[in-house]
Amino acid sequence: MKTIVMGAGLAGVTTAWYLAAQGRQVTVIDRQSLAASETSYANAGMIAPGHAYTWASPRAPGILWRSLRDDSQALLLKPKLDPHMWAWLVKFLLNCTAEKAHNNTARKLVLCRYSQNELRTLTQSIGLEYDLLSTGALYLYRNEALLEKGIANMRILTDGGMTLRGISREEALKLEPALVNSQFAGAIHSPTDESGDARMFTRNLAQKCAAAGVEFMMDTAIQRIEAQGDRIVGIHTNKGLVTGDEYVLAMGCDSPLISRSLGYHLPIYPVKGYSVTFPIREDDEAPSMSGVDEQALVAWARYGNRLRLTSTAEFTGYDRSHTPVNFAPMLKVAKQLFPNGADYSQPDYWAGLRPMTPEGTPILGKSRHRNLYLNTGHGHMGWTMACGTARVVTDIMQGKQPEIDITGMTLK
Repeated sequence: MKTIVMGAGLAGVTTAWYLAAQGRQVTVIDRQSLAASETSYANAGMIAPGHAYTWASPRAPGILWRSLRDDSQALLLKPKLDPHMWAWLVKFLLNCTAEKAHNNTARKLVLCRYSQNELRTLTQSIGLEYDLLSTGALYLYRNEALLEKGIANMRILTDGGMTLRGISREEALKLEPALVNSQFAGAIHSPTDESGDARMFTRNLAQKCAAAGVEFMMDTAIQRIEAQGDRIVGIHTNKGLVTGDEYVLAMGCDSPLISRSLGYHLPIYPVKGYSVTFPIREDDEAPSMSGVDEQALVAWARYGNRLRLTSTAEFTGYDRSHTPVNFAPMLKVAKQLFPNGADYSQPDYWAGLRPMTPEGTPILGKSRHRNLYLNTGHGHMGWTMACGTARVVTDIMQGKQPEIDITGMTLK
């Protein structure tokens, strides 16, 4: 059985690994020279079921409205003459009720917890290195009122099995002394959240895949998927036609673009995010845990001798451009949280696109074509969800029932 996986990011490479482990002949196609060169390249790096909240919430419409005149908002809407943007936004807003936010968050949590366990099993079984830190995470609140709201909101996660605890500033500093010079009232502590370099993970796993017989067709742009009736018969690329028995679409933000000619209207739209990575010197006082400043909505994570800050959810289409000005708010927060945390004079800037669905959950499993399967739309938690979604899709392709309930995560 030959399977073609479209995309060599986190979703594509993990899927290739699980499929190869089932004895399949697997080929991965990607337009980049190396795996994990797009969305997975420099993401936040947090493996965070403890922060599995959906973005579509009762607060989101007001944030988007204010963003039209205030660039400091957590969600930034940059309107474009793009009917796909507006169609997606309507679906997003329809998911912003309290009931739907609760249901979507609960579903995300189930997948995130399952996926983290799959990641741990995979890491231990094949000895992957990716600067993993299993030291937990802190979600900081600048004042007592925000902390109380955060503790109230976390109930949906604790009801779903997460171990979370509201703690004082003093307790937080015992866990993370690097925060001693920052101002905050308290935090929510998630002891089981982790962090790691998603790019390093994906590229090291790709090497393991290649050693196991997976073929990688890199520098190969997918131009069109050809169907006959209810079956896919080949992938047209800039290097010719590629054929297989079954196909997996794992192309992130490009999934809706490449599938439109087949009649699909996947509810996935890019949401731009920014990250900046700094080197850590020997005498720097860098953090030992990952976390999020919940007021500024800036996340941080440490990878060996590097410190990364990530922020912003910008609805601006497929634009990946950036300038140093875009990162100024993050740099300000970094210096507030960790004044001596890294060498802030040597920033490494990056911007990428998150493949978001209105619900915040991915689209998995069967399509309307008998031999085409979907593993796409992971949004801002692709790193947390990657191994779980790959396992789910592989099980479905093997004719097995997934180990978790994937209600709301299939093609509608």
